[in-house]
Amino acid sequence: MKTPAELTRLFRDQGRKVTPQRQCIFRVLEGDVTHPTAETIFESARAEMETISLKTVYQTLNELAAMGEIAALDLGTGPTRFDPNVEIGHHHLVCRRCGKARDLHLDFSGVTVPSGAEAGYEVEGTEVIFRGLCGSCRESPSRDRDQVPSGTGPV
Repeated sequence: MKTPAELTRLFRDQGRKVTPQRQCIFRVLEGDVTHPTAETIFESARAEMETISLKTVYQTLNELAAMGEIAALDLGTGPTRFDPNVEIGHHHLVCRRCGKARDLHLDFSGVTVPSGAEAGYEVEGTEVIFRGLCGSCRESPSRDRDQVPSGTGPV
């Protein structure tokens, strides 16, 4: 991900408003490898800037995603997750209990849709998600080991 200063320049170069709230969001995202939700980003930003709104967080994240600076991910764990690591293509490991997501760097460039099976689709990319239990969830017994996380658990 670009640094907060680079994102500030990029926003200005594209005629987008650069506010203290947006700069705070840029700082929160920098180096975050947890694939946070907008709500998680909001809570972190609010610790730094009490007046920030959830609406501003969503608007900024959606703009960053539209610009290709972050990826909006539907990992099947509830709310959309945001991945600031867009420079290097990668896939994900996702815990089916707590929803924790981790980058996985594997090369699947050779995976293609078999000829004739495209059904009119123009394939633009490949995303692979491996699901299972993270180390913490494996160590902690649960009666409902296959539950789908609500998105409110740890990331």
